[in-house]
Amino acid sequence: MITWAKPVLLVATAASLAAGGWVVRGWYEGNLMVAVLEDRAALVEKVRGDVSGIAKQVETKLAKLKANERIIDRGVIREIQKPIYQRVCFEPELVELLNASLRGEPQAGSTGSTGEVSTGASTVE
Repeated sequence: MITWAKPVLLVATAASLAAGGWVVRGWYEGNLMVAVLEDRAALVEKVRGDVSGIAKQVETKLAKLKANERIIDRGVIREIQKPIYQRVCFEPELVELLNASLRGEPQAGSTGSTGEVSTGASTVE
């Protein structure tokens, strides 16, 4: 054989082994990166599913609360807008006095009394 062929053949074999190892290492690292990315994507999908489930629960609870809030607010507004006293336990004069004070009118039966008891009032002995 040719004397220079053996070293050239050894160098070529070493170079091809190094290049092949480099290529195989690249494939291995690429596969690792793909595996990591797939794992992260699966984790992201799982978290999104959990978060969307929680968000749906919160939205349904808020919808129920808003519905209750609207009903309560409407009832309060109706009570505040129509505070008219009726004769259930009050005498007609007291009902007129209360309704007049709600309208902001001067009191119909006020004669400037100072809180004194009239002379015709009976006393209990």
